[in-house]
Amino acid sequence: MSTHPSLTIVSTSDAPGAIGPYSQAIKAGDLLFVSGCIPIDPKSGEIVEGIEEQTAQALKNLIAVVNAGGSELGKVVKTTVFLKNMNDFVTVNGIYAAAFGSHKPARSAVEVARLPKDVLVEVECIASLK
Repeated sequence: MSTHPSLTIVSTSDAPGAIGPYSQAIKAGDLLFVSGCIPIDPKSGEIVEGIEEQTAQALKNLIAVVNAGGSELGKVVKTTVFLKNMNDFVTVNGIYAAAFGSHKPARSAVEVARLPKDVLVEVECIASLK
């Protein structure tokens, strides 16, 4: 099965590579669909420690993929934040708010039983390319 000609795969070395059968992001029409970004430092390949550091790194990785896809943080229309522990929500929310500034995309935040590589947070988004 091959990729449809109207879809473009996005890949950047400024964020960790996919660790499974998926792409960092896919362009479809005027939208960019970014896969869940976890807090792996793309240079070292290591997971950073602590909820603050993990949140900042996951968002840094997300921004790198968004930029590589030809969009920007201010054009993100929807995010989903996956948390290992909802008790971390206030901490994550503060770091998320600082990253997005005055831009406030639609968002869902959910607690999940487990995340890839047992990280504490994962963030995905949909961004406009226009």
